[in-house]
Amino acid sequence: MKQKLLAKTIICHYDEIGLKGKNRKFFEDKLRDNIKQKLDENFPDSAARVKRISGRIIVNLAKPADENEIKEVLKNIFGIAYFAFAVGCEQEMGAIKKTALEILSEKEFGTFRISAQRSKKEFPLTSQEINAEVGEYVLENFGEKAEGGVRVNLKNPDANCFIEIVDSFAFLYLEKTRGAGGLPVGISGKVVVLLSGGIDSPVAAYYILKRGASAVFLHFHSIPFTSRASLEKTKELAGILSKFQPETKLFLAPFSEIQKEIMKKSPPKLRVILYRRFMMRIAERVAEREKALAIVTGESLGQVASQTLENISAIEKCSELPILRPVIGFDKKEIIAKAEEIGTYDVSVLPHEDCCSLFVPKRPETKAKIKEVEKAEEELDIENLVAEAIKNLEAE
Repeated sequence: MKQKLLAKTIICHYDEIGLKGKNRKFFEDKLRDNIKQKLDENFPDSAARVKRISGRIIVNLAKPADENEIKEVLKNIFGIAYFAFAVGCEQEMGAIKKTALEILSEKEFGTFRISAQRSKKEFPLTSQEINAEVGEYVLENFGEKAEGGVRVNLKNPDANCFIEIVDSFAFLYLEKTRGAGGLPVGISGKVVVLLSGGIDSPVAAYYILKRGASAVFLHFHSIPFTSRASLEKTKELAGILSKFQPETKLFLAPFSEIQKEIMKKSPPKLRVILYRRFMMRIAERVAEREKALAIVTGESLGQVASQTLENISAIEKCSELPILRPVIGFDKKEIIAKAEEIGTYDVSVLPHEDCCSLFVPKRPETKAKIKEVEKAEEELDIENLVAEAIKNLEAE
């Protein structure tokens, strides 16, 4: 039978989604939609069709696009365990063998293996039988073209030809690219991430996105007491993090008036804790507006004075929403390593004046008592201060 090659195809595999039982289709549909949106955003009209087929997402490209550029996009889509650029052919052994020979001819190798996966159990040969028959064909037809011939190596081959028998087609490829894993963004609801401009909060954002939550970013600034450097850094960080989710929104909240009131009317040792409690209140208002279900911070236990268990407890008692801390158990080296990996580190370490470093006492409280904190807040017009910050909120 004459071989019928299809257009270049991308096969996206997942792992955790496959464990979702009756809800699996819901997760698959969200992953499919996220893939389609990101490809259309970066390569307009390139993805003619993105569909679910037998435990994988298949992308048919409508027009040529740079594979390396597509890889950079797909690698950052949560939910994909790995993906591959494949050639499709008829689901018939003659066509499969010829296609395997063709794609192997593009690579120099001395040893090879065939790795077939038969999702369609009606196909007449088992996976092992496909491996044997295609491998024999390659040895017969390819061996003479290589100096010294080629041979099979199942453990550590120079080339591995993957064959997937799925739906009504066979797909073949030589290379798998690792994806980001996790769950599709948007499957777990929405959160408000406090994005400071430092190293920790972008990493916290990354990990919450990986668990399928979509993120709205909230940054507090103290202009005119600080420069605009923190704003510009945060905008850049939000831009980097946008590669991990379909849509990104950043809010900028003025904080200097609240800090001045706290400085004038509150005990110096409690300033940082009071700052953080006001941030949580404002974040709650933003969450209510955005229909978000939790607040996310980059806090790491014991890293700074405000991040002791006593202070964390005192800070979160003002919030009715859950406060999630994805990097709470990470040390600084681990956070830095992840920041470098996801591309936020170089921006985060640029110098800037953080609002929480403004008007900070020499000896901040490390073991706050909630009664003392609440008593200090009696001197502050909490509702009006929060309302004014919300009124002057800017959206990017």
